[in-house]
Amino acid sequence: MTALRNTFAIFRKEWHHYFSSPIAWVGLCMWMLLFGLFFSFALEIFLRQSQQIAMQRMQYPGAGPSLSVNEYLFRPVLQNMAVVALFILPMLTMRLFAEEKRQGTIELLATSPLTPLQIVLGKFSAAVALFVLMILAGLVNVALVWRFAEPSPDPWPVLTGSLALLLVGASFISLGLFLSTLTKNQIVAGMLAFGLALVLWIFSWFDMPTADSLMKVVSYLGITTHMEDLMKGVVDLKDLVFYLSVITFGLFLAHQSLESQRWRA
Repeated sequence: MTALRNTFAIFRKEWHHYFSSPIAWVGLCMWMLLFGLFFSFALEIFLRQSQQIAMQRMQYPGAGPSLSVNEYLFRPVLQNMAVVALFILPMLTMRLFAEEKRQGTIELLATSPLTPLQIVLGKFSAAVALFVLMILAGLVNVALVWRFAEPSPDPWPVLTGSLALLLVGASFISLGLFLSTLTKNQIVAGMLAFGLALVLWIFSWFDMPTADSLMKVVSYLGITTHMEDLMKGVVDLKDLVFYLSVITFGLFLAHQSLESQRWRA
């Protein structure tokens, strides 16, 4: 119980810092604005295509395939928001340890009764909780479809797509958390986090049918390679294991980095 209380104390401290500064509010506003724009554009395209198919069926009954709301509306929006997460999340993680170093409070943490694992998990959970709040705020747009659509769309692909978005974001956060332990400059930490996330994103581009064994290994390490099936509503254990492995690896590196600094302190 003491470990949970210590972890929650760090979580509460970071959560308060997010919302007592412009970080959380600007992040939420930008996320909701972009989510709304992508949703509006995708909805307009979906409605236009649906009208064209309806007109074709009036002239030629049975002509034209039925459009899936999940495939042509929800999935593109969630995929675009994964790109947005690539840019926003480094801004949420860059200060987690870099600011502690700049202000000199990292020594207080290092000599406190808190363990490095409790500190890492507290800061990580606060950033993930903020990202969860951002996802839920964006899904308000999607909820409107269930209010007016007849028949109501299948919610499962939306749930798995949101899970994919959360896992991608949590992977970026864990790696950004580690990189924040390496420097006292927030800008450097943010640039390193964005650069590493972009590299993992680019790895997915090597997923081609003609790729050799090396390229297949590289593409497997791509962060979005394992997102596609989840976006389609298919939950594969290997995809979940991949994201959980990346998250655990990032937290392990952050813990080891903080542990080494604790001994130096």
